[in-house]
Amino acid sequence: MKAEIVEDVVNPLLSRREINFRFFFEGAQPSRIETKKLLSAAFDLNPKLLIIANMKAVFGKQEVVGYAKVYDDVDSLKITEQEYILKRNIPETKEEKKEEA
Repeated sequence: MKAEIVEDVVNPLLSRREINFRFFFEGAQPSRIETKKLLSAAFDLNPKLLIIANMKAVFGKQEVVGYAKVYDDVDSLKITEQEYILKRNIPETKEEKKEEA
């Protein structure tokens, strides 16, 4: 997969960077967790401080565009982000999958 940053803005008030990204994939659209791993590896970001706010596939193309936030520290992340956004960005464990079944 090929990834690129379209826009990178520093927001000192909220202690974070706001990134608009785009990447190309083959096959099925990757999940948020896979996207998070790809962005953190491609751009040397800490995955614990990276939040994928939104992402969507471009119709008719093997391309995803999205918006991510990279916080300076964990405290800023927990103060700013809502709980449901944090849950979306945490990978499910095997125990949680067993409980759902």
